[in-house]
Amino acid sequence: MAHDRALDLVVFGATGFTGKLAAEYLAARKDASLRWAIAGRSKAKLEEVKRALVAIDPACSAVEVIEARSDDPSSLAAMTAKARVVLTTVGPYAEHGEPLVEACVKTETDYVDITGEPAFVDRMLARWHVRAEAARIRVVSCCGFDSIPHDLGAYYTVRKLPSDRPITVEGFVRARGGMSGGTWHSAIGAFSNLAELRKKKPKVELQSRKVGGLRSGVHYERRLGAWAAPLPTIDPQVVLRSARALAEYGPDFKYGHFAQIKSALTVVGGAVGIGALLVLAQIPPAKALLLKVKKQGEGPSEEERKKGWFQVTFLGRAGDVEVKTRVSGGEPGYSETAKMVSESALCLAFDRDGLPKRYGVITTAMAMGEKLQERLEKAGMKFETL
Repeated sequence: MAHDRALDLVVFGATGFTGKLAAEYLAARKDASLRWAIAGRSKAKLEEVKRALVAIDPACSAVEVIEARSDDPSSLAAMTAKARVVLTTVGPYAEHGEPLVEACVKTETDYVDITGEPAFVDRMLARWHVRAEAARIRVVSCCGFDSIPHDLGAYYTVRKLPSDRPITVEGFVRARGGMSGGTWHSAIGAFSNLAELRKKKPKVELQSRKVGGLRSGVHYERRLGAWAAPLPTIDPQVVLRSARALAEYGPDFKYGHFAQIKSALTVVGGAVGIGALLVLAQIPPAKALLLKVKKQGEGPSEEERKKGWFQVTFLGRAGDVEVKTRVSGGEPGYSETAKMVSESALCLAFDRDGLPKRYGVITTAMAMGEKLQERLEKAGMKFETL
């Protein structure tokens, strides 16, 4: 059984930009009871990371180093069989993610990642949900800025509303932060695969209520004094999956997801920029050039990350009852994402007895809910009712 294993968790991809941040986050907790390892393709690079971890906490001399590759199933099986939870930052997930999910299901090991790729999540739902559920493990994607603030934020919001009537929630995102090479490559890959994104989404969760998205274009949101533009991210998909599964979302739930923008000119400029990337990503030579803009493994400096922040404001309504809530934190793409995915892995490893008895390919709200929110609040993220 997973609780009898030698390691509590493994960080797979620890030599990458976000993987290293996650490893450093775990080291900075200085938890001598944590049994963990870092894993990746190069033992030499992993040893470099380990030296940096030891500089943070000398107890990290006990951190194990594991060589494993996404294209080597036997190494993945050996790695996952040793751990209660595997945390992976190895992307793009559409290219490299499935072999690890398969290994985790076969060795009955819990799994978390930081993907924001809808096609990958849909494929894992279709191929691995039933087997993961039968194995009583949790395969939880989107454990970074995509999509914890939005998924747990919507869950926090609906719990402030009566659940016996239709509920509407709108999320408005403001953020400042950089982009790593890995995220850039994942985004370009997703943009180039629009045909797959348009396919009908698998719905493997039980649906005992009406659930759907709010159809609203660019508009001025008087309640916030700002413009709102629909955000074409995975976050609404994740929120709606949670809503299909959980009674707290009421008999009829609708969700809208928007960028909160001060200036109408910024709205226009952003739309033009995204539109251009969508077109160029469909053309192989242009896609190749776009991928050269940022190399995988690159990311914003520590100084740049210190200046970053995010804020997601939710407006919820159930009949005549209204609520305004907010989830906020530091630089979203890397510092907070490393925190979120690490706390997700720790939650699965150590809070298992107190978690909902839900298994399979599921969301953070379905898998961990309030337990993960409590961990994130202790780690500095804010969940508040305004």
